[in-house]
Amino acid sequence: MNILSAFVVVLLVMLVAVFLIPGEKKNAIRWTMAAGSMVILGLAGYLVWNFLAQREAGATDKFLFADSTVWYEGVINISYSVGVDGVSVAMIMLSAIVVITGVFASWAVEDKAKEYFLWFIMLSIGVFGFFISVDLFTMFLFYEVALIPMYLLIGVWGSGDKEYAAMKLTLMLMGGSAFLMVGIFGIYYFSAEDGGALTFNLEEIAANAAMPIEWQRVFFPLTFVGFGVLGAMFPFHTWSPDGHASAPTAVSMLHAGVLMKLGGYGCFRVAMTLMPEACKEQAWIFIVLTGISVVYGAFSACVQNDLKYINAYSSVSHCGLVLFALLMMNQTAMTGAILQMLSHGLMTALFFALIGMIYGQTHTRDIRYLGGLMQVMPFLCVCYVIAGMASLGLPGLSGFVAEMTIFVGSFAHEDLFHRVLVIGGCTSIVITAVYILRVVGKILFGPLYKIEKVGDQYNYVSEHHGEVHHYPLRDAIWYEKIATIGLIVSIAIIGLYPVWISDMISESLEAVAAMLN
Repeated sequence: MNILSAFVVVLLVMLVAVFLIPGEKKNAIRWTMAAGSMVILGLAGYLVWNFLAQREAGATDKFLFADSTVWYEGVINISYSVGVDGVSVAMIMLSAIVVITGVFASWAVEDKAKEYFLWFIMLSIGVFGFFISVDLFTMFLFYEVALIPMYLLIGVWGSGDKEYAAMKLTLMLMGGSAFLMVGIFGIYYFSAEDGGALTFNLEEIAANAAMPIEWQRVFFPLTFVGFGVLGAMFPFHTWSPDGHASAPTAVSMLHAGVLMKLGGYGCFRVAMTLMPEACKEQAWIFIVLTGISVVYGAFSACVQNDLKYINAYSSVSHCGLVLFALLMMNQTAMTGAILQMLSHGLMTALFFALIGMIYGQTHTRDIRYLGGLMQVMPFLCVCYVIAGMASLGLPGLSGFVAEMTIFVGSFAHEDLFHRVLVIGGCTSIVITAVYILRVVGKILFGPLYKIEKVGDQYNYVSEHHGEVHHYPLRDAIWYEKIATIGLIVSIAIIGLYPVWISDMISESLEAVAAMLN
C-alpha cells in the first residue's frame, strides 16, 4: 500500500472500529482513538525520515511517493492521485501531532463520546486527504469532507451560542467553497494545450501553463479568496472567532491548528502556483488585505475578555501573516510562511488545550473573574506561559524563527509599498506582547480571585442566577500532560533546530519562487 494512502486507510479503520464499539464502552473508544492516532504519528514520522532520505539520495521528482488510480475516466478525467513535496510533508507532520494531542485533550468527553470521535475522525480524514492530494478534484473533495463535520462538532458538543456559531462558520466556509469550485473548474478547462486532454492533476496543469492571462485575472482572485476564507483573511474572517469560542477543546485545536492551514496551503499550492502571472499582478490587493488581518487581529485580541476570543483573534493575526508572507513571492518569506503555519498550528493547539482544561474546572473563560491560578495549577500555568512566549516570539521557540524569517524575507522588497506594509506588520509583534502579557499577568499571577482554600483543596466560587457553586480545582492529570508536553516539545524543536524543516521545504519553495520572479 502507498504510504500516503495509508493515512486515509488507518483513519477509515479507526472509523469502523469506533463505530462497532458499543457507545457505553467509552474507555475502549478512547484507547482505540489513542492507538490509531499513535499509528498516524508513527506513519508521519516515517514519512518525514523517508522523504529526507530520498531527497538526500538525489530524488528529483516534484512529488514523491506518487500514486494514481482512475476514478472517472473519459469526459471529466478524475483520478485519485497522491504525492507529497516538502511542504506537504510538513503539514502532514503538523496534522499528526495535533490529532494525537487532540485525542488526549478529548479524553474527558462523556456526552455522546462515540459520535464525537466518529466526527473527529471524519474531520481528520479530510485534513490528511487534502494534504496528500495532487488531483484538484480529489483535493476539493477532501476539503469539503474536512469542513462538514465542523457544523456538528460545534453545534452539538460546543458551548455558548453554539448553534449560531456553527451555522455562521458553515455558511461562510461553504460560500468560500463556492468561489473555490468556480476557480477549480476554470483551472480545469484551461488545463491543457489546444487539443490536449483536460486534467485535474496539479503537476500536469503547472507543466502545461495553458491558461491565458486574461482568464487568470478572473480565476486567481476566486481561488485565492475561496481558500483565503478558511485562512481567516480580512474581511472574511468573522466566522473564526465565533467558531473557536463555541467549539469544544479538541475541535478548536484541530480547527485552528490544522484546518485553517488548508487555506494557506491551498493559496500556495493552487492559486499562486497554477496562476503565477495573475498572482504577480494582483498580489498587492491581497497583501493589503492580509496586512490588515495581521494588525486588526492583534488589536482585536487586546480588547477581548474571553480567553477563546483572545486566541481566536490572535489566530486571525498569525494566519494573516502566513498569507502576507506567501504573497511576497520570495523564497525567504515563503519559508517563513511555512514555518509560521507549523508554529501557529502547534502553539494555538496548545493554547486551546490549556483554555479547555482551565474552563473545565472553573466553568468560565472570562479573564475578569480569574486570578492567581499559578498557586492552584502550576503545571498548566507554566505551559500557558510557554505558549504565550511562543506567540509573542521569544527566541528559542517556534514563533521567533518563523516571524523573523517572514519579516527579513518581506523586507527584501526595496519598493516603498512593500516596506511600509512590512513595518506595519511588524507592529503586530508589540501588540501581541500586550495581550499575551495582559492575560498572563491577570489570570496566572497575583492574589487568588474567586478561589477559596479549604484544607488542601482549592475551589472556584461562582455565582450564577443567584446560586453559588463551588468547583474543585486541580492541576493537570496524565492525559492532559501528554497533550501539553507533546505540543511544547514540538514547539521547542522547531525553535531550537529549524534547519531540517527549511531544508525539507526549500526545493519546493525555490521552484515556485523562481516561477513567480
